[in-house]
Order: sequence, then structure tokens, then C-alpha cells
Amino acid sequence: MSIVVGKTSKAPDFPVAAKAALKNDQLRRNVHHATNVIRNKRALRVEEMPDWEQLRSAGSEIKAHTLAHLDHYLIEFERNCELAGGKVHWARDADEANKIAIELIRHYGGDGPGVEVIKVKTMTSDEVQMNHALEAAGIKPIETDLADMIVQLGNDEPSHIVVPALHKNRFEIRDIFRDKMEKPELTEQPEDLTAAARGYLRERFLRTKIGISGANFAIADTGSVCVVESEGNGRMCVTLPDVLITLVGIEKVIPSFADLEIFLQTLPRSATGERMNPYNSLWTGVTPGDGPQAFHVILLDNGRTKLLQDEIERETLQCIRCGACLNACPVYRETGGHAYGSIYSGPIGAILSPQLQSLEHSRSLPYASTLCGACYEVCPVKINIPEVLIHLRGEVVREDQKTLSGKLSAENIAMQAAANIFLSHRRYEAAQRMARIGQTIFKRDGQLTNLPGMAGAWTRSRDLRPIPKQSFRDWWKSREKKDGANA
Repeated sequence: MSIVVGKTSKAPDFPVAAKAALKNDQLRRNVHHATNVIRNKRALRVEEMPDWEQLRSAGSEIKAHTLAHLDHYLIEFERNCELAGGKVHWARDADEANKIAIELIRHYGGDGPGVEVIKVKTMTSDEVQMNHALEAAGIKPIETDLADMIVQLGNDEPSHIVVPALHKNRFEIRDIFRDKMEKPELTEQPEDLTAAARGYLRERFLRTKIGISGANFAIADTGSVCVVESEGNGRMCVTLPDVLITLVGIEKVIPSFADLEIFLQTLPRSATGERMNPYNSLWTGVTPGDGPQAFHVILLDNGRTKLLQDEIERETLQCIRCGACLNACPVYRETGGHAYGSIYSGPIGAILSPQLQSLEHSRSLPYASTLCGACYEVCPVKINIPEVLIHLRGEVVREDQKTLSGKLSAENIAMQAAANIFLSHRRYEAAQRMARIGQTIFKRDGQLTNLPGMAGAWTRSRDLRPIPKQSFRDWWKSREKKDGANA
């Protein structure tokens, strides 16, 4: 169900996909349980930080400053990375990123069959569908993050930014491991599942010579790359292989090593409810005899520079992929991530996918929100997601207005009629009187049900009370008359 950002595939309409997800009771229980656990842990870790709001503001200011001067910091990162022995490649889109990666793997791994690569922190590679590209080229990618491995072995799609297999419980994971690892006796106990994953991955860590990583941060003043994670698989991937290829979105660059002080406090607390991630790996270029002896960074654009042109849309690129907005979102918590039709789900996906993919392909996602503001309240870099959602909704409407079908659509005609009615209090009061008469046939037990047309989408899933017999204006007029009579 996932879309390839930058490609022509189209995301499914969110209301349709969400309706299907809502019928899956097991998925909803899994998502509720997992997000509740993370939210509660995050609340505890944030509460103990007296300067939490100052940290949020500082992170927001660093990211906003960087995006305003992104060309400068990208060039600085490239210069310092290559001075340290790395090599930087620039990829305009998904196809170019995959082509560079395949050429590098072929160069270091040979052209024969059976070439393997181990992967960690692969959300950006999921964005460009790198696994599919590698497999088409005869290269076998091996996901090493536990959740990503579960998704890969289960031929599934990720449903969360931080916990891609959040929609699976341990019984479902046991069944996947039993089948793919040929362990029919495996139990659902967490210790047994962990041991099975460790045994499955250990030999692959030791034998595979090429690693592919994503990155949480790319540091301009040192040319370093940083990955934070909780399992240790990332440490294996960035130290054991002979060759390391790191795919980084250009928005991940930060100006200085000192800036990590802010993000290494806010990211783990927001993402997993930890004070600090157990494994924080940084590497700079190549060190003879220690770690990978060839290091390549692919800096990915894939629509990001387009976002820099608009001040409101640019804010989206401040995201540090903590997933806190997903855990707080009442919509995501009911539907899970697959309904969004994108590798980026939840509130951040609702604004990021339409901008990277274009509104044409993800036009329903800006409406996948109640605009309650919970996402903004938990965002560690203060992205005003509701504001961006409203902006994108306006873009959808403005695009529709450019076409005849859009102008003649039922929604547009209804909105134009409403605008005309609201221009005059007499027209407004007349419309109220007509609506009171018309609503009679739809009243059931004090609610309006089965309304026709677009209004039916509301009454199918929400309560709607009838228009009262007396409006506020009518009540006010009667009050004035009564006061006048009493005087």
C-alpha cells in the first residue's frame, strides 16, 4: 500500500483505506497498546525536564536556521566529510539514489549473484524503495532493525516511523519467525523472539561486507554522521562492514557538533520515552584499520528543495522523525499507519507525503486530521502541523478551482452557496428556517441520521444534533422585547 515518493503511483483515498483499517480489531488493539506505552513513557521523561520548552524552542531555531542556509551547510558537510576520507554523492530523486547505491555495491561487491547488504535506519531508503531496486539488480538487502526485519520477513509494510512493526503483536511475530526462520518450536515469549532474531542476524553481521545506513543527523562542521538506536544493530552495521553507504535526506544536516546536545535530549524522549538511546553512533570519514575502509554518503533531494521555497511548507523539513505526533494523534491511533498509503504516516506523513509526492497523488492526506493540535503540542521541534494541514487543504481547493469539474463539483457549489448565504443575516435566517423544516424527515432519537449527499459522510460516523427550534438570534430578539416591555 505504500507509495514511492517521487514516482507516479498514487496513494489510496484515506477515508477508504481508513474504513478498511477500522474493521481490523486486532490491528487497532495492537496500535492502541503500543502508542499508549510510548506516550506514557514520554510523559514521564518530559515531566522531569524543567527546561523542556526551552529545548523545543532551541531545536526549532536550529532547524529553521539550517533550512534558511541549507546550501551553505550542505557544502560545508561535503567538504569536511571528504577531508576525513569519505565521498559524497548528490541524488536528485529516488532513481538516482538507487542507481548510485547499486553502482557502489557492484564496485565493491562484484557482479556475481548472491551479493548481500545489511541495512539499518532505513526509512529514507524505504522512501525511495531501495529494497525493490536492489532486489531487481540481484542484490539481497537484509534489514537488521528488529521491527524492520519483522516487516521484511512478513512481506509487510511499515506502519510507524519509529516502530515499523507496531501493528503486530508477539503472537503474530512468533508465527512469522516460525515460518521464515524455520523454528516450529518457537514460543511467543519476548526472550525467545529476541534470541531467535539475534541468532538469525549474527551470522549475517559477520559475513556481510557492505552496509547501508540512514542517519538521524549529518553534522556540517565535522563531516560526521550520527545514528541513534536502541538495539545495537546499528552499531554492528556501521562498524563491521568493509564498506558503508549512508543515505541521508538533505534536511538532516545540522550546523555543528554542539547542536547534538539539544537533539540527543529531545529525540529519545519523544521517540521512545528514554532519557538517552542506548546506542549513539557517530562516524567521520575513514580511519585506517578501524571500521569501514570505504565510506560513501548519498545526499538525497527527492523533492525537498521544492519545499524550501514556501515558508509554511519549509517547516515540514524540520522533522527529526521521532514519531511523537503519531502516538498523540487520535486519527492515527484508530487507523494505524497503512491507511496513509505512504512510508510517512500519521500527522507528519499527512503533510510530508503530499509535498514530496505532490498533492495530485496524496490529496486526501491533508484531511486525515481533526486539527486538534495534539501533534504540535508534542513535537520536539515545534512544527505547527495543523497550520500546514490547513495550508495544504487550501492548495487542494485552489487546484480544484483551476478545472471545470472542480468548479462544478457538488462541494464547490455548496461552499459558494454557503458563502452567499453568510453574506446576509436575512439570507442566513431564511436558510435556518428552511433547514428546520427539511430536517424533520431525518430526525431519529434526537439526532440527524442518513443525511443526503456530502452531509451523509458526517452522519455515517458522527452524531449531529438537529437545528434547535430557536436560534441564538431569535432568543436575543425575544429577550430584548421582554426587557423593553418590562421597562
